[in-house]
Amino acid sequence: MYIIPAIDLYDKKVVRLLKGDYAKMTVYSDDPAAVACDIASQGARMLHVVDLEGAREGQTSNYDAVRDICAASDMEVEIGGGIRDMETIEKYLSAGVRRVILGTKAVEDDSFLREAVKTYGGDRIQVGVDAKDGKVAVKGWTQVLDVDMIDFIKHLEDIGLEHAIVTDISRDGAMRGTNLDLYRTLAKVSGLKITASGGISNYGNIEALVQMNVWGAIIGKAMYTGDIRLEKAIAMTKLP
Repeated sequence: MYIIPAIDLYDKKVVRLLKGDYAKMTVYSDDPAAVACDIASQGARMLHVVDLEGAREGQTSNYDAVRDICAASDMEVEIGGGIRDMETIEKYLSAGVRRVILGTKAVEDDSFLREAVKTYGGDRIQVGVDAKDGKVAVKGWTQVLDVDMIDFIKHLEDIGLEHAIVTDISRDGAMRGTNLDLYRTLAKVSGLKITASGGISNYGNIEALVQMNVWGAIIGKAMYTGDIRLEKAIAMTKLP
């Protein structure tokens, strides 16, 4: 399993939200590239970046910060938030991003999702499936649709996606532990490489996810608060 540290961007700063609430934002750094370099120095191979302004407004407000992050480290960077057209996908991939994460657009426009997968491949395009009470949420977690999360994930596999990031919004940033039952269920019903996200706040969560053979685990707030030390978490994954 890969440990994937998270950098959330807002106004070109590294921040964290509590349960997706933009009114409950903590600023951790005004130098995202420096944060990325520090993460890389601790052994991380991948980095998860979210443009929070993009997720809410559909614009790439933090593109320059993402480009600087890619230039500053040799980690595989994945980026999501506000990516709703082919031009933006191309822009990020050309800047050095390894995978582009589609969210709202992937749910609302199936033809666009299929075109993106056909053009760039199922490994370069992945979908962030944000869930609340078993339903899919969109537009920066501000709207919950009547779309069953499990059915949607099965659909992603059917059209050629290889990866999906699955977040339980109710656990994100709350330091209450991740939704292990959710990932156990996904391991049984989906052949996608699932990355767990939301509420991974202790080493017990990481150990349980490793045992489930989950592909990746995104570490956010717990890394910044010191509840999880990145080097120790990486050592637990048993990767060479």
